[in-house]
Amino acid sequence: MTSVALPSSSEEPPTAAPTDLLALRSLPDTDLPALADRIRSLLVDKVTAAGGHLGPNLGVVELTLALYRVFDSPRDTIVFDTGHQAYVSKMVTGRTDAFDSLRQAGGLSGYPSRTESAHDVVENSHASTALSYADGLAKARQLNREQDRAVVAVIGDGAMTGGMAWEALNNIGAAPARPVIVVLNDNGRSYAPTHGALAAHLQALKTGTPSRRSRNLFTDLGFAYLGPVNGHDTAALQQALKKARAAQRPVVVHVLTVKGKGYAPAESDPADCLHAVGPAPGPSAGKSVSWTSVFGEALVDLGHRHDEVVALTAAMAGPTGLSAFAAAFPDRCFDVGIAEQHAVTSAAGLAMGGLHPVVAVYATFLSRAFDQTLMDVALHRMPVTFVLDRAGITGPDGASHHGMWDLTLLGAVPGLRVAVPRDATRMRELLTEAVTWGKGPTALRFPKATVGPDIDAARRDGCVDILYTHGSRDVLLVPTGPLAAPALQAARNLSQQGIGVTVADPRWILPTPPELLHLAARHRLVVTVEDNTRSGGFGTAVARDLADTGSTVPVRTLGLPHAFLPHGTRSGLLDATGLGPNGILHAVLRARAGNAHHDPHLSPQEKRT
Repeated sequence: MTSVALPSSSEEPPTAAPTDLLALRSLPDTDLPALADRIRSLLVDKVTAAGGHLGPNLGVVELTLALYRVFDSPRDTIVFDTGHQAYVSKMVTGRTDAFDSLRQAGGLSGYPSRTESAHDVVENSHASTALSYADGLAKARQLNREQDRAVVAVIGDGAMTGGMAWEALNNIGAAPARPVIVVLNDNGRSYAPTHGALAAHLQALKTGTPSRRSRNLFTDLGFAYLGPVNGHDTAALQQALKKARAAQRPVVVHVLTVKGKGYAPAESDPADCLHAVGPAPGPSAGKSVSWTSVFGEALVDLGHRHDEVVALTAAMAGPTGLSAFAAAFPDRCFDVGIAEQHAVTSAAGLAMGGLHPVVAVYATFLSRAFDQTLMDVALHRMPVTFVLDRAGITGPDGASHHGMWDLTLLGAVPGLRVAVPRDATRMRELLTEAVTWGKGPTALRFPKATVGPDIDAARRDGCVDILYTHGSRDVLLVPTGPLAAPALQAARNLSQQGIGVTVADPRWILPTPPELLHLAARHRLVVTVEDNTRSGGFGTAVARDLADTGSTVPVRTLGLPHAFLPHGTRSGLLDATGLGPNGILHAVLRARAGNAHHDPHLSPQEKRT
C-alpha cells in the first residue's frame, strides 16, 4: 500500500494521496475540515475527468475519515454497501495516485476490489448485501474468539429498502452477543429520493423528539440506536462510532449526509445529485443517442396508445429510462426501492389485474429475481415485459455490472420470449410487439452504448430479418442485436475471399425461431454471435434445437468467456473476447478450416469439452 505524507492544511489540493492511515489517525481534529475540503476538490477533479460515481462519494468524506480514525482497518472490517460510496476509502488507504486510471482498463476499479487492497473485503457493488456479509463475519469472529475485531457495515438508506437487508437485520438484531455496527448513511436518496414507509420512518426520526427516537423500528428489532448524527461533523461521528463500538451489541448509527456535499452542481442537481458522471468529452465529441433514451421515448409513446401499460423500477427510474414515462404517467410508474424480487412478483400481480407491466432493470440485476421470473411470472404465463438495460459488456463498471448471464438464465424459463433489437427502429418495433403480446412474458435486452445507424433488412422470413446474402450458402452468421454491425463487416470480408455468406437477425432470439432453424439447415456452417457468456446462451439453444431437427450442420458459438471480465471500454472488451469484426472473421475461417473455437479465456476443462 502506498503511503504518502499528509500535506499541511495550507497546501493546495494534493495530486498524490492526501493521507495514509497512520497520519490520519494522529491528525488533530481541528485539521479534519481542511482535509475534507482537499479530498472533495480531488474527487471533483479526478472523477469529472475519468467518469464515475461523484455525488455519493462527496457525501461520505467526513464519515469515511471518522470510520478509519475509530476503527483499525483491516483488522477491523468495514464493508461498504454499495461500493460506489467507497472512493474516499480508496484514497485514505493509499490509492489516490492511481485515480487518473479510475475505471479504465488495467486501472483502478470503480468499486471495492480485493486485488487492490486488504481494506477492500468484499467486491460489493450490488446493493443491500453488506449486512449479510457483516452477519457472517461476526459469526466467524465469535467462533474464532476474535470478538475484539469490530465488524462495520456502511449502508445507504436507499440500499436499506432491499429485502435482503431486512433478512440480515432480522438475524443480527436477534443475536445481542454478536456485535455488528450498522452505519445507516441517510441522504434521503438512492439515485432519486427514497420512497416508502422506511423513508417516512427515517424522516420521523430526523424530526422527532428524543423520546420518539428512544423506541423505533431498529430498537424493536434488537438494536441499540444512536442518532441522528450530523454526517459532516467528524467529531460528532467519531463520538458516536466509539460509543457504538463500546456497546458490544448490535447498534444502528443513523448518520445524516448530503449527497454531492460541497460541490454546487451536485447539490443542486434535481435528478440524482450527479450520482454518476461520464468522462469529460473530447473537443470533437458530438451529440449521441443512447439505447436507454430510445427505449424511454418509445415507452412513453406506447403509454399514450395503451392504457394497460404500466412500469416498475427498483429505485433506478432515471438510469433505466423510465423518468419520462413517470413524468407522463405518474400513477402508472412504480418505484419499489432496491427490491428486484418484489418488483417482479408485484409485476405478476399487476398482470393478474389485467395490466401489462414493463419491468425496467439492469441485466446484471435481473439475476437477483430469477426465481420470481420463473415461478411467479412464467409459471402463471403472465404478460410481463422485462427490459434489460446494460446487457452484455457495460465497460468501465466491471465484473459485477457486465450483463452477460441474462440469456443463459432466461433461456431456462419456459414460455418466455427474448428479443434483441439491432437499431432504434427495431427497438420501437420489438417493444411494441412485446407489450401487445398477451400469452406470456417477454424480454428485451440492449447495451450501455450509443445507438448506431439503422440496419435495414433485405427481406423478412417470419420473425427473421435477412440482412445480407452473397454467393453460395457456405456460412450463416447469426448475430444478436447490435452485434449485427460487426457481423456485417466480417461478412463483407468473407465475401471478398470468395466465401458465400448470409447474415440473419432473428429479432426474437429465444426460443429459437423455426424459420432460423430452417435457414440454418440449408447452410454448411452456422456461426452465432452474442454478448452473453457462451455457457447456455443463444448459441447453445441454436445448436441444440438444430440438432433436434436431425440436421448435422455444425454450429460455432461466439460469445463471452466463462469468466468474470474486468473493466474497460465496451469496444475494447468486445474486441478482446473475439466479438469485433476481426474476431468474427477469424473465427469463421478457423471453423471452415476445421479448427476448434479458440478462446484464450477458456479453462482447461472447457477446452477438453
